[in-house]
Amino acid sequence: DFEIIDKKQLPDAAELRNEEKAKPEEARWSAPILSLARKASENLALSYGSALKSASLVGLVSKPGSSDSPAKTSTRCHTMEERANLMNMMKLSIKILIQSALSLGRTLDSDFPPLQQFFVVLEHCLKHGLKVKKSFIGQNKSFFGPLELVEKLCPEASDIATSVKNLPELKTAVGRGRAWLYLALMQKKLADYLKVLLDHKHLLSEFYEPDALMMEEEGAVIVGLLVGLNVIDANLCLKGEDLDSQVGVIDFSLYLKETQDSDGKQDGGITAVLDQKHYVEELNRHLSCTVADLQNKIDCLEKTNSKLQEELAAATDRIGSLQEEQQQLKQQNELIRERSEKSVEVTKEDTKVELDTYKQSRQGLDEMYSDVWKQLKEEKKIRLELEKELELQIGMKTEMEIAMKLLEKDTHEKQDTLVALRQQLEEVKAINLQMFHKSQNAECSLQQKTEAISSFEGKTNEMMSSMKQMEERLQQAEKARQAAEERCNKMKQELAGRLDSCRQQMAQLDSKCSTLEKELKSEKEQRQTLQKELHQEKDATTLLKTELQQMEGLKKELRKLQDEKQQLKKVREEQEQALQEMGLHLSQSKLKMEDIKEVNKALKGHTWLKDDEATHCKQCKKEFSISRRKHHCRNCGDIFCNTCSSNELALPSYPKPVRVCDNCHTLLLQQCSSNSS
Repeated sequence: DFEIIDKKQLPDAAELRNEEKAKPEEARWSAPILSLARKASENLALSYGSALKSASLVGLVSKPGSSDSPAKTSTRCHTMEERANLMNMMKLSIKILIQSALSLGRTLDSDFPPLQQFFVVLEHCLKHGLKVKKSFIGQNKSFFGPLELVEKLCPEASDIATSVKNLPELKTAVGRGRAWLYLALMQKKLADYLKVLLDHKHLLSEFYEPDALMMEEEGAVIVGLLVGLNVIDANLCLKGEDLDSQVGVIDFSLYLKETQDSDGKQDGGITAVLDQKHYVEELNRHLSCTVADLQNKIDCLEKTNSKLQEELAAATDRIGSLQEEQQQLKQQNELIRERSEKSVEVTKEDTKVELDTYKQSRQGLDEMYSDVWKQLKEEKKIRLELEKELELQIGMKTEMEIAMKLLEKDTHEKQDTLVALRQQLEEVKAINLQMFHKSQNAECSLQQKTEAISSFEGKTNEMMSSMKQMEERLQQAEKARQAAEERCNKMKQELAGRLDSCRQQMAQLDSKCSTLEKELKSEKEQRQTLQKELHQEKDATTLLKTELQQMEGLKKELRKLQDEKQQLKKVREEQEQALQEMGLHLSQSKLKMEDIKEVNKALKGHTWLKDDEATHCKQCKKEFSISRRKHHCRNCGDIFCNTCSSNELALPSYPKPVRVCDNCHTLLLQQCSSNSS
């Protein structure tokens, strides 16, 4: 059973003003905060009565006409009682937390007992009616599942989710859920996030049963109560705390004390006196602490004074000894002056002798200088001659390239002539085939015309003489071709003329062949003459074959020239590669010099940034938070996160390896590698 507080039991505004006047001036700065807290407590007290009355009515009165079994009704009553008890415990814990926080007037730590009990009660409220999820490992029942939905529904909660996931100390879902509640309370948005969850009950139905506290009206009441916690400032450190293995047990002693105090606080004056008494006790405690600190400081000052007096006595003794040493040094200085004067006279005589020797050596050096100057002039002349020879070689190289191009043109022209000769051979072969067919036709006609053989013997003799003339002409053509081989530059024009002459001769042969065809039809003996002509044409083909062999020899010479050309190209390419490698070496050396200059520029003029000036990491541009701490780079002085400054190096100003950012790490490694090379 819990006590229901009415509005009449709360103090009036006049009493609150009298209490504020009774307090000292140092506590007046917290007046607006206290007024807000008192208003929140009034609202909480009003909501206590209505909520508890509704809970009692719901729990005691049963609905008529219900056909459920007694077991179901008992379970419903049990769940309703659990919800009512949890809601009342939540109200009490919030009330005690607000009152204790406002009485302290400072930010709350994680060791504050009312704050710990508040989280325990809130955890019980969130666990009420959770569905058990079965998996291969076993049953899982944690309230972190519905809290993860807040990140999807409210994008502002993404920072909390990421920071909770990045904490390496948390290994269970319960620990992550507790860390999430801590961070939400520090942001003063715990009520807003839970309200977003209650607005989407269709999503909560996956995690909670329909009779759960978060699915009923009590959840909305608890969210309304959590709004009053925005008055509290909490500073909770998550690192170092074992949130996974904490046992959530409710300590009822705090609430029992509160009920006893509420029974005894009927008079407003007694509470004011008690508050003043507590305030005076705290002042006395602070003053006693300050007095103890001052006494400790006085003892330290007395010790330092005694040490300084001892040091003064030692310093006076040292001054006396130093004065005696000064007198001894003065005597030694007088002796040293006398010796130095004597040594100066000796050195003057030595310098005179050295001047004479210097003049003599200078004359010899002038002669050596003139000889070296002459050698320089000769070397310059030799260098000019070498440069001229280089220019000549370059000119020869260009001439060779031009000659190679001309040779390529000649080879292309010779290939064209070969193609033309091959065409002529094919035409001759076609003519031979035609002649062979005509000879076959002539054999059949020879059987009919055996009588007219004697009359045409004279004509055959004339044909023989004409064939001899043709052979002589062919020999002349061979001689002309041999002359054309010796004159390669004028081969185009001569070959064109000879081709024209050959075409005329072939035309004449065609005309004679036509006359022979007419005569063979009427004569038998024309067969023998045609056979002789065939033999002569075979001889001509052999001659043409020899000419082709000669052309193949020319091709081989062309191949040799092409090989020489490729060798020259290889030499030229090797020289170009050598020049390119020299250029690459020069460019690499220039780049190294530029890198060294950039490193020197980057290492100069760094300033140590203050913690207040940096809100984001300089490299990854992420905002600093509770989980993402600030770290200084000991080289450049800027502020980075842990991931961007995880490297360590030994600097000249630090003997041991210290924290360095990624950019400075790479720059320093490059500098070390360049120095070592």
